[in-house]
Amino acid sequence: MDIKLVKTTDRSKEASKYLEKELNRLKNLTQYEQKWYEKGINYIAGLDEAGRGPLAGPVAAAAVILPRGLLIEGVNDSKKLNEKTRERLYDIIIKESLAWAVGIADNNIIDEINILNATRLAMKLAVDKLEIKPDVLLIDAEKLEGYEAAQESIVKGDALSHSIAAASIIAKVTRDRIISEYDKQYSEYGFSKHKGYGTAEHINAIKENGLCPIHRRTFTKKWD
Repeated sequence: MDIKLVKTTDRSKEASKYLEKELNRLKNLTQYEQKWYEKGINYIAGLDEAGRGPLAGPVAAAAVILPRGLLIEGVNDSKKLNEKTRERLYDIIIKESLAWAVGIADNNIIDEINILNATRLAMKLAVDKLEIKPDVLLIDAEKLEGYEAAQESIVKGDALSHSIAAASIIAKVTRDRIISEYDKQYSEYGFSKHKGYGTAEHINAIKENGLCPIHRRTFTKKWD
């Protein structure tokens, strides 16, 4: 398979040594994709979510179909990347992908059907919005009902699959942007800092101000 590496940083010093190491890392991230390509599959969608654990805000899921043989420098599990790197890679992934989409399940849906089902719903919304119908779904630790496409559930897939890692970045950046917008409405909670997670700062803000409309009631019963 022909490999194309999309460079995302300017490394003039020891560039060849670094790029060789990075290329090997990325090739290792495509082992799951390569297995399906060898079976004659063309379109592989990686799926991941962001925001299962927070006390507030939505859960976001992304689906990304990358061209066969395309590797993007720096793509990794979004949790291993800083915000600046994720933002940079977000734009590149969108530009280089064959198709991408995001699904959102807000806090009200999470409270109604629980976080697991809300996560699966967000993933389904993302898949259904793809402009290209995928042949295979590579999903981070989940399986979805109702699809003809083959599926592979990969535990810690965002650290093991290039497609899932790309999806994790899209999902994370999308959710962070949504929650930062909420910070403008509910500035007393500091959402732009903790993104809705249960930090000491966030919990203290809840104790002082009570719950706001984007809090997950099923996650915050002790303060309701």
